[in-house]
Amino acid sequence: MAEIVRMPKLSDTMTEGVIAEWHKKVGDQVEEGELLAEIESDKATMEFESFQDGVLLYIGVEKGKAAPINSILAILGEKGENIQPLLDAEAAAPKKAEKEEAKKEVVEAKPAPVAEKPKPVVAETPRPIVPAPTPLNGRVKASPLAKKLASDKGIDISLVGGSGDGGRIIKRDVEAYQPGVGFSAASQVESFHEEEVSQMRKTIARRLGESKFSAPHFYLTMKIDMDAMIDARDSINSVSKMKISFNDLVVKACGVSLKEHPQVNAAWMGDKIRYNQHVHIGVAVAVPDGLLVPVVRFADTKRLSEISSEVKDFVLRANDKKLQPADWAGNTFTVSNLGMFGIDEFTAIINSPDSCIMAVGGIEETPVVKNGQIVPGNVMKVTLSCDHRVVDGASGAKFLKTFKKWMENPVLLLGSYSI
Repeated sequence: MAEIVRMPKLSDTMTEGVIAEWHKKVGDQVEEGELLAEIESDKATMEFESFQDGVLLYIGVEKGKAAPINSILAILGEKGENIQPLLDAEAAAPKKAEKEEAKKEVVEAKPAPVAEKPKPVVAETPRPIVPAPTPLNGRVKASPLAKKLASDKGIDISLVGGSGDGGRIIKRDVEAYQPGVGFSAASQVESFHEEEVSQMRKTIARRLGESKFSAPHFYLTMKIDMDAMIDARDSINSVSKMKISFNDLVVKACGVSLKEHPQVNAAWMGDKIRYNQHVHIGVAVAVPDGLLVPVVRFADTKRLSEISSEVKDFVLRANDKKLQPADWAGNTFTVSNLGMFGIDEFTAIINSPDSCIMAVGGIEETPVVKNGQIVPGNVMKVTLSCDHRVVDGASGAKFLKTFKKWMENPVLLLGSYSI
């Protein structure tokens, strides 16, 4: 008997999927567990295997097209089987739901206010560019500023085309004039191109909008003296096979700091606040379509080499769209680092359901005061974005103070933890 295969929900935030590739065509035999298609969710492209045997009788979504979850992806059944009743029933379902909703609205109907008749929208027609006019009685229509500018530049005003009222020459016409070319209309042409919004970008827009406009953000910025950490990292990388980045050190320092400050390792749950006893740190990774946040689990207990290895693997799989839902779920805190792009300081939007996200800037070589003397130093700025429903200013400040202690004293940070 023919069965409908529906668009699966591949992540908790997915609302629709795009078919990246079909591995079977109509009429092909499909076995249970066999690869049927590749589906692009909002975060990754994942292989979709068939859950039953049968012949592929119908494809509901063509390659490159999007469809909402639970819509018809395909139909499998016996060769030659009539699938029209299934399609008819599927098409009738929304209409039935609409009728029931309409009946409900009639029962609950209230007089609707009279809507104002919309005013007609009149599109403005761009002013045409008038070619350079033939002087009339030696006079050319031009603004005084345009005449002065032309005189200063040694330009014959009569050779300049005008884009003002009635072909009047104005300042921008003189600025755009090129000798021997006259007024170039092509240089004034507006152009653009549009691209379809990817599933990932739709989800980023929706989730960050929800976070920014529902969570009352406030920001705390602190400077970190990185001299000792730079020396420590150089020493580690001189003997370690796994090269450690400054971001790995930040993740580690955040992990041990969060254990001391459970108020920051928390989440707003509506009618309660969840204080997490485990530390799962999301690490923001930039990909061509947007941003993914895979999670380093139990970051406070992991060695630096383990953190480094995991993050490197996340970056590779994120760019190949091979991350799985388990890779980006369960974060209790997030780190976003733009220092490698030359950014000194920035603020980040909280990654729900976390109550905080740390924005990490680059290390800047700058004069600092030590022991009453101005000496060369290396400073890194970090900014903690906090959800004020969960974290107060003092709680966030205490967390940053602890983080600063670990970062400025790498011997303490690494002394109790193996590399």
